[in-house]
Amino acid sequence: MAEKQLEDKDILFLKHLQRAFALLEPLHDVGCGRDTAGNRRLHFDDYCKLVLLYTWNPLIASVHDLQQAVGLPKVAKALGVKRFSAGSFSESVRVFDPELLKPMICELAGQLTPQAQDPRLAELKQALTLVDGTVIRGLTRLAKTAGGLGPDGLSATRYTTTRDGRGVQGWRLHTQLDLQTFNPRRLDRTGARNAGQNRESNVLRSTLQPDLCYVSDGGYNDRTLFDDITDAQSSYVIRLADNSVFESPQERPLSAAAREAGVGRDAIVHLPGAKHPVRRVEVKVEPHPRRARAGFREVDRIILATNYLDLPVELIVLIYRYRYTVELFFRILKQLLGLRHLLSQRDPGLDIQIYCTLIVCILIQLISGKKPTKAMRNIVGWYLLGLADAQDVVDFLNKPDNTGVRLRAKDALWKKLGY
Repeated sequence: MAEKQLEDKDILFLKHLQRAFALLEPLHDVGCGRDTAGNRRLHFDDYCKLVLLYTWNPLIASVHDLQQAVGLPKVAKALGVKRFSAGSFSESVRVFDPELLKPMICELAGQLTPQAQDPRLAELKQALTLVDGTVIRGLTRLAKTAGGLGPDGLSATRYTTTRDGRGVQGWRLHTQLDLQTFNPRRLDRTGARNAGQNRESNVLRSTLQPDLCYVSDGGYNDRTLFDDITDAQSSYVIRLADNSVFESPQERPLSAAAREAGVGRDAIVHLPGAKHPVRRVEVKVEPHPRRARAGFREVDRIILATNYLDLPVELIVLIYRYRYTVELFFRILKQLLGLRHLLSQRDPGLDIQIYCTLIVCILIQLISGKKPTKAMRNIVGWYLLGLADAQDVVDFLNKPDNTGVRLRAKDALWKKLGY
C-alpha cells in the first residue's frame, strides 16, 4: 500500500516551535530579582529562543550572526526578541538557571514515539541504554578558569596535549542514550579530564538505575562497576580488553546461530575483583588496526562481558552492535546541530546551549518521526529563514526513503566484519 502523501496541514514544525516557545514563557522573569529598575531587555526565555534559532539555522554561526538575524523585522516579530548587544548576551547567563529547562525537555521527550528496532530485541525485558562520553573543546583560558582544578591539582578540563606541548581544554558530556526514543535518559557535564570522580565509569556508577541494560565500550571496563550494575538490578554488555585476565572458565557449546553471528567463544568466568559471575563472549571480526600506546596493533576479535547468563549469545552480539548508535547521536549534536561551536564559555551558558540542542533534536523527531539528519535540519532552517516555503518542506519529507537499501548495505558490512 502506498504511503499517504503529506500536505501542508501535516507539517507540525511551526506548532512544535510555538509549543517550545510557550514552554519558555514561565522563564521570562528568571534572574530579574536584582533588576530593581525594570529595564532588563534580554530575559531568560529570550536567550533560549536565540540559542534555539542558532541551533536550527545553518546560516547562523555566531553571536554576531544572531544580532544580524534579530535585526530582520520578520525574525524579530516571530521570536519576540529585541536587538541586543554581545556584552549583554555574554553576561546575562550569570543570572539564568539552566536546570529550569529540564522539565521542558522531559515534556517534549514524552511525546516521542519508539524507533523501529530489530524484532529479536523484544526478548529483552530491560531498556537498552547506550553509555559513552564525548568531549566539547573550549577556549583554553576560559575553560581552564571555569573547570578549576581536580583533587590532584591538575586542570579538570584538560584532556590532551598538542604536538607543540600546549594543553587542550574542554568539557565531557556523559550520555546515557535510550535506544528506543533516541533521546538521553541522562546527560552529565564534567571537565574533560577522564580521571577521578569525572572518570566515565565513576560518573555512570553514581547514576545507576534499575531495569536497564547498559551497553558501552572498553572505557567502562571496570570490574567493580560490573558488580554495582548487577547490585542495582540492571544488566550490562561491555567490551573487555583483549588481554583481560579471567579464571575458572566454564565453556558453553556454540549453536549454529551463534557461529553464524561470529561467536568464537562463550564461557562463564570469574574476573579477579568481581563478586558476580561474568559471561565472556568472544566475537570474531575481520582483522583491523587499533591504536595503542606503542602505535597500532592488529585486532581480530572483540571480547564482551555481560551478566546475561541465560540470554542467547547471538542476541548479546546484536545488543553490542547497537552501541555505535550513541556515536551517531554525538555526531548529530556536534556536527549537525552546531554544538562544536560554543556561544558561551560560562557554565550556565554552556548548559543552556546543550539543553537547547537536545530540544531541537527532539523537535526534529516530532516533526518527521525520524532521527535528525543534516538535510532535514537544513530544510527546516531555511523554512525558518523564509528561504523555503511549506511546500518545499512537504516535498522533502515525501522523498523516497532508502532506509531499506542502507540497512542492507549496513548488514553486508557487519557480515564482512565477521558479525
